[in-house]
Amino acid sequence: MTNDSLTAATWFIDSDSAEVGGFVDRALDGVSASDPTAVAVVLFRAVRDGIRYDPYNISRASDDYRASSIAGTSSNWCVPKAVLLTAAARRAGIPARLGFADVRNHLTTEKLSERMGTDVFYWHGYSELLLGDRWFKVSSAFNMELCDRFGVKVLDFDGTDDALMHPFDQTGRRHMEYVAERGSYDDLPLDEMLGDFDVFYPGLATPSGDDEPDIAFAPAP
Repeated sequence: MTNDSLTAATWFIDSDSAEVGGFVDRALDGVSASDPTAVAVVLFRAVRDGIRYDPYNISRASDDYRASSIAGTSSNWCVPKAVLLTAAARRAGIPARLGFADVRNHLTTEKLSERMGTDVFYWHGYSELLLGDRWFKVSSAFNMELCDRFGVKVLDFDGTDDALMHPFDQTGRRHMEYVAERGSYDDLPLDEMLGDFDVFYPGLATPSGDDEPDIAFAPAP
């Protein structure tokens, strides 16, 4: 896979779209485009905090997974947020791809655990950014406000090391455990991912009968 292919637009990672362009322009206002690391850090934070994490917002419509659609959302979950960050990086000329892993969330809510039927999050999505001669793995999933609410460490990226989920929270409790790596992709393998969700999360495909929102993931008052 060449760097050219990793800065090119794909159907899901439509970095050539006006929506992604607008997102990048707003995020990089006043940032020097000559410093790829500084650009990557700003884009990471723009996706992390500009779109609130919502694990219940899982769509089966392919259009909802295009970066151009994700750029206009106020809340979303890890995979769409990774798609947007990957597209934004490509728009800025930074080679980028998607990475996936299965993770166990030891601090998930009781409501979400019951709905999923497990504490394992299959196909957790993150971005992989090439800066200099090194690939960095960065997860933009959890916004700062959510981290404060759960008492977990804010996941930040400064261009010197990976930014993957913290294994422990601020008090030392187990938080995220990486169970299996799924590898790197130059575009979103949506059909494969949703097919696995049908197997591992049968409860997501049927109404829960509970209309009460999970306040742990609700917007700040």
